[in-house]
Amino acid sequence: MANQRLTKKVVDAAETPTKNDAFIWDTELKGFGLRITPRGVKSYVLQYRMKGQPARRMTLGGHGNPWTAETARKEAERRLIKIKQGIDPVEEERQKVEHEKRRIAEEERKQREAEALAFDTYADLFVELYLKASWKDTWKSGEGVLKAVKPHFQKALPEITRSDVVELLDGYSDRPGMKKLVHSVLRKLFNWAVDRGDLDRSPIDRMKAPKTPPARKRVLSPEEVVALWHACADLGDLWRPFIRLLICTLQRREEVAGLDWSEIDFDTAMWQLPLERAKNDHPHRVPLNALALVELRSLGEKARGLVFTTTGKTPVSGFSKAKKKLDELMLKKLRDRAEQRGEDPEEIMLAPWRLHDLRRTGATNLQALGVPVEVTEAILNHISGTTSGIAGVYNLYKYEDEKRRALLTWSEQLTRLVSKNDGARNVVPFVRYAPIVAVQASDSGFRNLPFAEGAS
Repeated sequence: MANQRLTKKVVDAAETPTKNDAFIWDTELKGFGLRITPRGVKSYVLQYRMKGQPARRMTLGGHGNPWTAETARKEAERRLIKIKQGIDPVEEERQKVEHEKRRIAEEERKQREAEALAFDTYADLFVELYLKASWKDTWKSGEGVLKAVKPHFQKALPEITRSDVVELLDGYSDRPGMKKLVHSVLRKLFNWAVDRGDLDRSPIDRMKAPKTPPARKRVLSPEEVVALWHACADLGDLWRPFIRLLICTLQRREEVAGLDWSEIDFDTAMWQLPLERAKNDHPHRVPLNALALVELRSLGEKARGLVFTTTGKTPVSGFSKAKKKLDELMLKKLRDRAEQRGEDPEEIMLAPWRLHDLRRTGATNLQALGVPVEVTEAILNHISGTTSGIAGVYNLYKYEDEKRRALLTWSEQLTRLVSKNDGARNVVPFVRYAPIVAVQASDSGFRNLPFAEGAS
């Protein structure tokens, strides 16, 4: 095709070649031209030569919006100016494409990182890979902390600042124990992230930990124990034996909640807590006293399966709701008893307490009953001065008979304490613990106790 100045009329009139591409070169701007393919596709091109290099050809754009002969000519002029400056337009385009590819890849990487390092996602990973393995007995409390703080950290881990954490901790100023726990869990999470290379530095590095709150010393009074025991009768056939078993055995809430029928030997009145469920990774044998056996038998003896469950698959939960109801029932019992004594029931208050305080209450009473401290610690499955260090290595005696005698004594003391429900303050002489040579495991006569089968 003859070379001529490219205009809309010339481009529209250009004929389609039958075999190879055809070109019309502009007579006004050297190197600017129109290419027509055998399929009739028309596009504007620029042919040029860099110094010391062979000729190169690049496509400016296809004919049609936005490219016309005039807009394509202006683009060709712009490119030729750069060529004179030693800038290769083909190489420039290639670099632009590569830059765009890198930009998109970087954005995708940042997106993946943001999703993987989002606090919500990372907290769940931390629970699965660290807490469950390293905090075997307390990982649920750590998980609970993380669930509670997730709404505060709606961002990726690297974006969390020290001030973010300070603001969160300030919200727990009225709960010093919780404040310290939150700080502890977050510190471990951030340090774990640093160890894995997901963070360069913890946002709370070198931050002073909140002060340890004073140790809890709450011990339920005899009057509160009476009110608690009888209040349990109004909690239903699941929570009544659960709470009463906490009182009778002095074991931990989660251990009782996960109790399986296969762990109980009714013939020897023994609960064998396996090491995978016992705190400190120590298997634990709990002699079952009269009251404990009564509560267990009220549920119906089985060979296996969870004792306390609503689903048949998972241990009972909803402790907070049950505890709230229990507090209401206890306060009513306390006030009813006060009214029977001729006192003003409105003056009766129930000081805050936790289910864990039942262990302290029982331990305190065991000491008052004359139970040696090492036996009390064996019942609680504590590892302390009498069972750790050199003593723990060389003293392997498990105090089986002493534990049974102590818990039977505790059962007798509870029986005396709660057997009267006339409102009188129960000033009951302590049933004294005494060492024994052997104790029969038989529970004969247990069914005749005044509160057997959940009676109030």
